[in-house]
Amino acid sequence: MMVVERMNLQNMNKTYPFYIKAPVILLGLVITVFMMSVLRDILVPLAFAALIAILLNPLTNRFERKMPRILSIILAMLIGLIVVIGVLYFLSSQVAHFFDDLDSIKHKLSQLLEEIKNWLQTSFGISTQKQMQMVNDAANGSKALIGQTINGLMGVLSVIFLIPVYTFLILLYKTLILNFIYEVFSEENKQKVAEILGETKAAIQSYIVGLLIETSIVAVMNSAALLILGVPNAILIGVIGAILNLLPYIGGIIAIALPVLMATLTKDGFTTQLLIIAAYALIQFIDNNILVPRIVSSKVQINALISIVIVLMGAALWGIPGMFLSIPFIAVLKIIFDRIDGLKPWGKLLGDSIPTEHMGQVKRFRRKKKLTT
Repeated sequence: MMVVERMNLQNMNKTYPFYIKAPVILLGLVITVFMMSVLRDILVPLAFAALIAILLNPLTNRFERKMPRILSIILAMLIGLIVVIGVLYFLSSQVAHFFDDLDSIKHKLSQLLEEIKNWLQTSFGISTQKQMQMVNDAANGSKALIGQTINGLMGVLSVIFLIPVYTFLILLYKTLILNFIYEVFSEENKQKVAEILGETKAAIQSYIVGLLIETSIVAVMNSAALLILGVPNAILIGVIGAILNLLPYIGGIIAIALPVLMATLTKDGFTTQLLIIAAYALIQFIDNNILVPRIVSSKVQINALISIVIVLMGAALWGIPGMFLSIPFIAVLKIIFDRIDGLKPWGKLLGDSIPTEHMGQVKRFRRKKKLTT
């Protein structure tokens, strides 16, 4: 009996070499990504619902002191729904103003296309017939893209109906879910699990609230700048730009392109476009150096390289929803990595603090090598 126990301890303490662990880890990642792709229609609304449930959890806890849990959840969700409906109503009113200027935009767009055709013909020798053929080929190739877009819109509608149901059930069964997570782990790890869960909840709540405040301020600054410059539909474009700003780096580029395109279609010359770029550059500077460090939670900071890569991977896996879910997802992973000893190097890799000790060690190694030679 003692021999069997000793053999089990030896097997538990056995460490496998890297060339065995690496393929196993890679296979696990491949299987995980494949399952996430296959179960996209289920996991995307579930992920959004989990974020919304964490955001509404303090409100439900406050209501739960005075009323039953189900009523408190319904009341909290109704308050959130009223806020969302108010934002959608505001955006829809701005979209109505956009259609008022649609005729003038079409006229300007036709003039711009005619100028582009003449420029291509004079500069590159591409005839008008050849240009029309290229446009028709692109239009034929985009039919499949239009079909995918329609399917995506249908998926968005299904997500909108599923998210409230998932949110309600997550808030209703939150104690059951937390007890399950605690009971899965052993006694010595329960304290660490409690710390990870508490930190994750606090980080996500502060992260989402901070993003909402930051997005509102950026929307006001964008809209004010575009109104001063006389860009049509300034408020709509400013709000859309603030929402796109949630996507690190990539969204900021698209946010600048939209008002520049609108100014090109509605104004002559290029002075307004240059002023828009300068104004948005100033707003981005204020956002990155003042708003984000002070308003958005500083508990989790992801470096620029990981942010861009994870956003692109999220887009490849789950499309536009994946782009918005990628940053909270990687933030949760960083919290977990920082709390587990074997995964701390991965947490440092995701962070934005650049160590200087390794460079000092490299310099000392080179200095010693020179002395020995």
